[in-house]
Amino acid sequence: MEFDFLKPLDNEILEIIKGFSSQQLGNKVVFHTAKEFPDLNQVSLAIIGVLENRGDANQTQEVDLTHIRKELYGLFPGNWNTSIADLGDIVEGNSISDTHFALRKVVSSLIKKKIIPIVIGGSQDLTYALYRAYDELEQMVNLVSIDSKFDFGKESESISASSYLTKIIIEEPNNLFNYSNVGYQTYNNSQEEIDLIDKLFFEGYRLGEISNNIALAEPVFRDADLVSLDLTSVQSAASGNFDLFTPNGFSGKEICALSRYAGISDKVSLFGVFNHNNSKQESVLIAQIIWYFIEGYQYRSNEYPFGSRENYIKYIIPLEEELVFFKSNKTDRWWIEIPFISTSNNKLKKSSLLPCSYEEYLGACNQEIPERWWKAQRKNIV
Repeated sequence: MEFDFLKPLDNEILEIIKGFSSQQLGNKVVFHTAKEFPDLNQVSLAIIGVLENRGDANQTQEVDLTHIRKELYGLFPGNWNTSIADLGDIVEGNSISDTHFALRKVVSSLIKKKIIPIVIGGSQDLTYALYRAYDELEQMVNLVSIDSKFDFGKESESISASSYLTKIIIEEPNNLFNYSNVGYQTYNNSQEEIDLIDKLFFEGYRLGEISNNIALAEPVFRDADLVSLDLTSVQSAASGNFDLFTPNGFSGKEICALSRYAGISDKVSLFGVFNHNNSKQESVLIAQIIWYFIEGYQYRSNEYPFGSRENYIKYIIPLEEELVFFKSNKTDRWWIEIPFISTSNNKLKKSSLLPCSYEEYLGACNQEIPERWWKAQRKNIV
């Protein structure tokens, strides 16, 4: 059974949690212990640790998630009614591929059960295993990475935290529909890589662009299936990671806001936090990132997928190509329709709705075709 890959929580952390008050999060979560495995029929969110960091050459220490759990379960929840379980850890296998296999099987089973896994790593190459977990669901995948780099590498390289995206793009079956990077820093990426993102009709948002208006990221997360967060995208002043010094990056407030956007998205079914440096300081930030993801999940509006369009106002903008927008009466959020073209070989077999912003609607009213709509159309044509 796939859940046999999971190691129960150590008694050390269980004893710490027992000392928390009844109001703290630790006493509102069910745990995988040596005596008992949680009843998954009663679970909405599942926290999983992955003790694997061999994909990151900068890491020499074993992964230790004790401090993260101590900080997380010591926090106070909001007015939540979400059922949460901590399923323990996947230990590193004889090889990295063994760990990837175990993670893929566990995550795939949880998603099939409509449970959202929150995965704490470990090196970011684990994102590849998370992506492959969707193979058994036979669906196209939208991946959003919060990262200062694109993580491209040579085709001949072994998979690593700095090259996993190449393997995702070139390996069959290719189920990747869209990749979006939030927070890349130009000086950390070659011009060839930046050009490749554009050539593949993927989306890249610079750190300064998002920091100046963080709401720009909300439609990106609304269209994501899998969100992968690289902690090195956070400035060291906020993360406490001075072993790998990062003078520029997201602030603690910004990274938590992005995590909340991921949680509030009706479509996101998998969230991962990677490249933790094992410090107690960074553990505090990770705990708060996870807290904000859960907070966002609690306030999902259940607008995706669209059941009926009666609760939406339809706007038609006559351009060279007619653009159709929808605005939700419930949340005031916006979508734009990607039409199905029967004369083309389309990846998606029907018309679809792409999350967008009010600003993009206003741009269309001024005869400006939204760039995300244009890229989505071209990605859709094989």
